[in-house]
Amino acid sequence: MNRKPASVQLFFLRIFAWKPVSVILSHILQPVDEIALFVTRGRHTVAELVLPVIELETLGAHTGQPRRHPLGGFLDGDNYILIGSNFGRSHHPAWVHNLRAHPECVVHANGQSQKYLARETEGDERTRCWNLALEYYKGYAVYEKRAAPRKISVWVLEPLN
Repeated sequence: MNRKPASVQLFFLRIFAWKPVSVILSHILQPVDEIALFVTRGRHTVAELVLPVIELETLGAHTGQPRRHPLGGFLDGDNYILIGSNFGRSHHPAWVHNLRAHPECVVHANGQSQKYLARETEGDERTRCWNLALEYYKGYAVYEKRAAPRKISVWVLEPLN
């Protein structure tokens, strides 16, 4: 699993979970991160100040066109865990629909790119992965309550060799 957040990160993590802040972030964070990724040639995002960030490359569910999504990705051995919280909104983020339609994806992280096969978790595996993500960012629990009755999807990305 990724390193535990530092005290400054914990401060921001708490702020990010507040509803007014997360509503604003849900609209601006991805575009701002995309600009930061472009400007830094894929090396940095704003969100990485508080979460471990990967860039997930999927194929669009309807278009089949490549799509890139900067988002929190937590290491679990060789796998990544992704949480489809969408800041607690009532609908899943676009990347969830993309992975359901096209589970092969590419993760860009730490200056490297690797192909993965995504699968949505259920049951005990979902609980274990969800709890690992909560160890890092407790705001997911707030998002879960806010998103109800939508069940937040939890994904595992396994490397393709």
